[in-house]
Parts: sequence; C-alpha cells; structure tokens
Amino acid sequence: MWLITNFGFFSVVEKPWDQGENRLTIRARSKKDLMNLKKNYLPEMSEIGTSDNTDYKYRATAPREDIAKAFMQAIQDIDYSNFKDEVKKKQGHGRANVYGWVWDSLYTIQTEEKLRG
Repeated sequence: MWLITNFGFFSVVEKPWDQGENRLTIRARSKKDLMNLKKNYLPEMSEIGTSDNTDYKYRATAPREDIAKAFMQAIQDIDYSNFKDEVKKKQGHGRANVYGWVWDSLYTIQTEEKLRG
C-alpha cells in the first residue's frame, strides 16, 4: 500500500520475514520520511535500515496494529483544506512538485473513466 502524506511517502508491505510475526515493513525513498513517522506517530518502529540494492533505500518494521493506529491518528490530525499546499508548507516546494506530478499522473484514471462513459 502506498501512503502519501503531508509528512512523507511510504510503501507498506508484508515481506516474507514479516509473516507469522504480526508486523509489516514500511519502506521509503527518504530517511527523513521514516524519521517523521517514528517521531510523530510510530515510536514502536524499528531502527531504520539502509540498502543501496533495493527499490526503496530505507526501511523499518513495526507491529501491524501499531502501523494501523499511527495512520489512523494521522488521519485524525488532518486540519487543512488543500493537501498540496500543506505538503509545500511542511516539506517544501520540491516535494510538493513531486506530489503534483503524482496527482497529475493519477488524474488520467478519471479522464479515461470519463472517456469510456
């Protein structure tokens, strides 16, 4: 699952080593994103690992239930009316531009749906 928030971008998956452990792996392209998540919502998260040989350079693990609670709290904390403006305020113009490109790419889903009727 991809989670794009005003404090970071995450890919949450169940890796083979997570199975039977009731935990998930949280991956990110920016170490700062994982640090933000740990500091503000998920203190139970493991140390952040780094690998240059994987798609996502940074990763950590946490109990499945704690991850669910963390993102539920992030949703409860929403107090803005425009997501891209809030990203610019919290993470800067560069990250807001990247998220804008993602938004634009995903807009094609709506456009294609409209064309198909």
